[in-house]
Amino acid sequence: MDNRLVICLVTLLLSFVSTISTNSEGNILHGLRTRLSDPNNVLQSWDPTLVNPCTWFHVTCDSNNNVIRLDLGNANISGSLGPELGQLQHLQYLELYKNDIYGKIPKELGNLKSLVSMDLYDNKLQGQIPKSLAKLKSLKFLRLNNNKLTGSIPRELTKLSNLKVFDVSHNDLCGTIPIDGPFGSFPIGSYENNDRLNGPELQGLATYDFGC
Repeated sequence: MDNRLVICLVTLLLSFVSTISTNSEGNILHGLRTRLSDPNNVLQSWDPTLVNPCTWFHVTCDSNNNVIRLDLGNANISGSLGPELGQLQHLQYLELYKNDIYGKIPKELGNLKSLVSMDLYDNKLQGQIPKSLAKLKSLKFLRLNNNKLTGSIPRELTKLSNLKVFDVSHNDLCGTIPIDGPFGSFPIGSYENNDRLNGPELQGLATYDFGC
């Protein structure tokens, strides 16, 4: 077979695979859109009939058309988050702060292995912080403050060695404040206004969920 023909076929195949991948990410984001109320039409460009979501507003892709940023902070949207978000394998920045997003944080967000920043602060999220977030080994910024989260701070999060900023202030968390790993350096303001949260913990003297 002619080498030029082989190269052409390989190029077409790679293009086809890339299209399948980006269509899949478009479907995932469109699934998110269907869960959200959007009075200001900030998601108007999220058209699932397009080849990929890289032309949509508030979505950023890399050179391979993989979605790496979702910027919907302060967008006046409301609704809940679904498990499908955990399928955005290349996502690095999940910025959904200052909205009216309610319901639980999906445990599937722990599958976002490339995530560097998760900003969900200033919403109406409820339930517990998922232990699955401990799988986000690249995570540097985790801001969940000003929500309605309950339960204890998962001790699994102390294994996130790259974590630089952690803020769960202004929630309804309980138990004790961890001191292991990066948690030894976070300021006390990261935890303020959680009436049932105690600490920092004295290891061996109280269980981590003491007071819950």
